[in-house]
Amino acid sequence: MNISVDLTLSPLQNDYEQHVIDFIKALRDSKFTVLENPLSTQIFGDYDELMPFLNEVIKTSFINQDICVLTMKVVKTDRSDYEPHF
Repeated sequence: MNISVDLTLSPLQNDYEQHVIDFIKALRDSKFTVLENPLSTQIFGDYDELMPFLNEVIKTSFINQDICVLTMKVVKTDRSDYEPHF
């Protein structure tokens, strides 16, 4: 089953920018499709492959930070090719 995941990482510390960059680079280095915008990052793939990958990337990011909030939305479909129809 394909899924789309929207992620927003919000480190609550002064050096937040490097943590966000490291998180996005880890997502980019995967085999999954990754799309970015100024507010969040989306990643797309098979549920059984993507969720264990995200678990490891999120854990690594949390280990490297003092306090952090991660907002995640999961949609049960691959929306990587979405284009507005208006």
